[in-house]
Amino acid sequence: MFSGGSYDEVARWVRNFLASHAKRENPRAEVELEAGDEREGKSYAARVRVGSRVSALIDLAYPEVAKNRGSLQWCAELAARVRGVVRDLVSAAA
Repeated sequence: MFSGGSYDEVARWVRNFLASHAKRENPRAEVELEAGDEREGKSYAARVRVGSRVSALIDLAYPEVAKNRGSLQWCAELAARVRGVVRDLVSAAA
């Protein structure tokens, strides 16, 4: 269904996917995705920001994301992971 894709296409997908699920947990959550030159074709790194709190890097391998973005189970696990990061950031601020 959505498996595969170029590095840039998958980057857009992962940025939107992470932001969507982060905002479901807290509307103020923002996702910053690193997909620069040294990562090109290999991996992505995301950070979640809620207010002044910033998460540790969430590393995602490009081949893994490209292969599994059509898998409901894999997507559910990634969604739960990013939502957990947001919950941790919010609870640390309280």
